Amino acid sequence: MSDRIREILSWYGSDNAGTRTNLARLLGHGRLAGTGRLVILPVDQGFEHGPARSFAPNPPAYNPLYHFGLAIEAGCNAYAAPLGFLEAGAGQYAGAIPLILKLNNHDVLHEDKDPLPAVTGSVKEALRLGCAAVGFTIYPGSVHCGRMYEQLREIAEEAKDGGLAVVVWSYPRGSSLSKEGETAIDVVAYAAQIAAQLGAHVIKVKLPTAHLEQAAAKKVYESEQIPIKTLSERVRHVVQSAFAGRRIVIFSGGAKSDDKNVFEEARAIRDGGGFGSIIGRNSFQRPKAEAVKVLQTVMGIYAGEIP
Repeated sequence: MSDRIREILSWYGSDNAGTRTNLARLLGHGRLAGTGRLVILPVDQGFEHGPARSFAPNPPAYNPLYHFGLAIEAGCNAYAAPLGFLEAGAGQYAGAIPLILKLNNHDVLHEDKDPLPAVTGSVKEALRLGCAAVGFTIYPGSVHCGRMYEQLREIAEEAKDGGLAVVVWSYPRGSSLSKEGETAIDVVAYAAQIAAQLGAHVIKVKLPTAHLEQAAAKKVYESEQIPIKTLSERVRHVVQSAFAGRRIVIFSGGAKSDDKNVFEEARAIRDGGGFGSIIGRNSFQRPKAEAVKVLQTVMGIYAGEIP
């Protein structure tokens, strides 16, 4: 185990040996093993956005086994998905890659401004499938956020008791936020802080813009001259907001975009002290060989092998 991984594990001193071992599994697997960086493949989009929107651009991706193969071949740290996709391949690929069971999901057949995802999996199922961690989405800003926080507290307690790590998707969304505000720097930093306070080991947020949503926060950002002009500065501030960098913060890739943009974002995350990326549509919506190349290039950027 590298000194960097020992340092990261030291931040989670209240956790039991099982949970810390599973954190080490995530940090010690794949091409970035031992670096303290993570690239995770998440495939919950079939539930979240629908099958055609998610998989029609690359039809082999309709098959859940495709994603196990992609994550393994690319050298990802872990593969995250809802219950059905993991059940389809966990036995065949047992021990091949750390798994993260996504325990709640939201569909767009009944879209609303204040979403409340349904709990669609359990800690017991994660343990049965040999997962290293559970995943859970919260929507700070939704009128239902209090219920989500309570659900996460219960799930995180059970997961930690069972020796699993907890990964939290913290995505600001709700009727009280503007569309621009969902990725505003003050709001994203707040979302990271909330996830950390709720006991997350790994926090997943969207890349923030320089927009400031909350008037009270804007005054502080301006009076304290908090650097947020560049993307790397904003990444650094979000990481700072997660216990001064003592919680693992990774950033989502969002909708499919061109290679140049994906790599520029990875450089900004690296230079801002972020811990890595969770890249879904920007990988599995491409032909497999192209997806592997993109993921491995991102990993090369995080490893410092590519400027």
